[in-house]
Amino acid sequence: MAFGRLERARAPNPMSDINMTPLIDVMLVLLVIFIITAPLMSSSLRLDLPKAEGSRSSETPKFIALAIDAQGKLYVAEQPVTLDELREQAERAAGRDPATEVQLRADTNVPYGRVAELIGLLQQAGLSRIGFITAGAAAASAPK
Repeated sequence: MAFGRLERARAPNPMSDINMTPLIDVMLVLLVIFIITAPLMSSSLRLDLPKAEGSRSSETPKFIALAIDAQGKLYVAEQPVTLDELREQAERAAGRDPATEVQLRADTNVPYGRVAELIGLLQQAGLSRIGFITAGAAAASAPK
């Protein structure tokens, strides 16, 4: 051994084995997650319920069928009415049941102002549920 000279040890050989510890740790964490979540995903209660005929509600939904033709004439249930008669019928219907629905059918040639006027009349009478009845897409594309 020479003075001032340090002996160097040989450099360690590179490790050629895969370190399995991190892989095992990740797999154990995933296993724990699956063990915890699996019962939560299939926790539905399976019952074989008896079959029975349910009674139908004898109460049908109440509605007023209102129509306006191209000339602006009003019809309630296919019967012609005046504006005052419509107001009276709407007030009576609202008095019986305020949830009565008005099913409004208007010709395409009826001005929007006329429809808005009828909606205002119905709302003043106490009916706020108003549905607009339209023709389906097949009927709209059919030749006239």
